[in-house]
Amino acid sequence: MSRAGGSTAAPATSPGAGVPVDEHYRARPAEPLRPYVAWYTGYRQRGVPPGRHRGLPSPFLTFIVTLDEPLVILAHPDPGQPPGTFKTLLGGLHSAPALIVHEGAQSGIQVALRPLGTRALLGLPAGELAEIDVPADAVLSDLCSELRTRVLAATTWPERFAVLDEILLRQMNVAQTTYDVAPEVGWAWRQLLTSGGAILVSDLAEQTGWSGRHLASRFRAEIGLTPKAAARVIRFNRARHLLARQATATGPTRPTGPTGSTGPMSSTGRTGPTGPGGYRLADLAAACGYFDQAHLAREFRALAGCPPSQWLAEEFRNVQAAGDPEEGPWTDRAR
Repeated sequence: MSRAGGSTAAPATSPGAGVPVDEHYRARPAEPLRPYVAWYTGYRQRGVPPGRHRGLPSPFLTFIVTLDEPLVILAHPDPGQPPGTFKTLLGGLHSAPALIVHEGAQSGIQVALRPLGTRALLGLPAGELAEIDVPADAVLSDLCSELRTRVLAATTWPERFAVLDEILLRQMNVAQTTYDVAPEVGWAWRQLLTSGGAILVSDLAEQTGWSGRHLASRFRAEIGLTPKAAARVIRFNRARHLLARQATATGPTRPTGPTGSTGPMSSTGRTGPTGPGGYRLADLAAACGYFDQAHLAREFRALAGCPPSQWLAEEFRNVQAAGDPEEGPWTDRAR
């Protein structure tokens, strides 16, 4: 499974028996849903080598509806949550990677949910799902069963996405409540996004007129992370997308030793002239608001569970499929 997905258009029909299948299709939702949903990603793979994928922190919640195989999560962002399989999944914002595995086949649709829109679609704040993964039917009840039945009956990805549009629009009308997100929280979240996580939390608090403690409390309850943690995730997500964009332009990285290092880049993330895909990690660190290259390397290890070179080596195929998200380089959760 991929906790986001590709942008390569492909039909949803499967070729003959024994022929490998590798489909990824990304689309935007219907216009009324766009304040709440960033994009849909459909994926189907058959006859490919068994693999594993790191589900990385990002500024979106994850809603997954599987098609043929259940989703197998070997490790959740919360290390206290045991491994499990899911037919549908809702995952909140998180600050540690998940580990997803498959045995050569996986299929489903991922929906990238905006934190400020979860009340409108789920009837609860994003904060209630922070750092955890739950079966989506525990929140959405019979909607998941209907959704899964209808997308399985559809024969193309556009038809499946049209089903999502219809059902989520209906759900939006059901879940709407009179309680709105506090304007101060919404404003602070948008400032963090537009700055790429670079704005100071003290400045956010000052401009909202709240104390730093009150802002952190209200923000975490609504979004799922404190402003400081959210800035960290947004900054990291921007950095990895910029790194991935450069890698797709220059070619894959190739580990040269047991540490997963590539070319002149060591397992610590320190480089000679360039890092993975020819990108200077010192330049990347400066562009994304890190103190220096070592700071970037530490954050990658903390949030991805590995150095940048290893992540690119493991995920290069996924990175190629994903393309750039629709709002800039820091708005995808994984893949």
